[in-house]
Amino acid sequence: MQSLDAELERARDLAVDDLADAIESIGFECTRCGACCKAEADDPHTATVFPDEVRRLQDVAESDHRSDEAASSSDADVSRDWRDVARPMPYGLDSPEDDGDRDDAGLTGETFEWALQTDACGDCAFYTEDADGTGACSVHGDRPLICETYPFSVALGGTSQPMGEAVDEAGVVRAHECEGLGRDISREDAETLAAALKERAVRELAEAIAVRDEYEPADPDDGVVVHDSDGAKRPDGSAYEG
Repeated sequence: MQSLDAELERARDLAVDDLADAIESIGFECTRCGACCKAEADDPHTATVFPDEVRRLQDVAESDHRSDEAASSSDADVSRDWRDVARPMPYGLDSPEDDGDRDDAGLTGETFEWALQTDACGDCAFYTEDADGTGACSVHGDRPLICETYPFSVALGGTSQPMGEAVDEAGVVRAHECEGLGRDISREDAETLAAALKERAVRELAEAIAVRDEYEPADPDDGVVVHDSDGAKRPDGSAYEG
């Protein structure tokens, strides 16, 4: 298996045109069904978010959910707590005896990613629905890269584990199950999506390398520690003092 550093170079060398070819070959248009933003069965929504994306969303105003206009931080004076935006990625943590009022209540252990915060139903905290059931993101213009690139992913070591079928001969671009697949997409939109997909792959690997280089084992017997590129943090985003 290639080292993370070698995989980062592979990600940086990805050709946007090739990624766009793969996306264009299968086609995609968001139908606003909301499936990628909602809990699945008993599993809460888990979308990885980078630390700088959390900080950006802390200050982004929510847009009119029924329009396609991007959210803008100039729309209102907004300041969210870290936990309003993100929660520790729960995978690998010890389960709580009771759920409490937050998904991480009672959890203990170490994790290496943040997930977007969820509501009481397990849906993304920024997901909304119109009266007719049409889904929307209330911070669409500032949504994290994982949301911007869904349902596609890049299959490189150190990036998010891809699901779904390969859509190119090299097997680099994968498409997750989504009802928007197979719909016409313009070349311009395919290239925009491909550029975001490459950026996400580079960011995921750079984040993994920073976590690797900064990591020091923690002993969070009284809760959770999240290791990210900034260092070790508590679930509220404050620094962990071990």
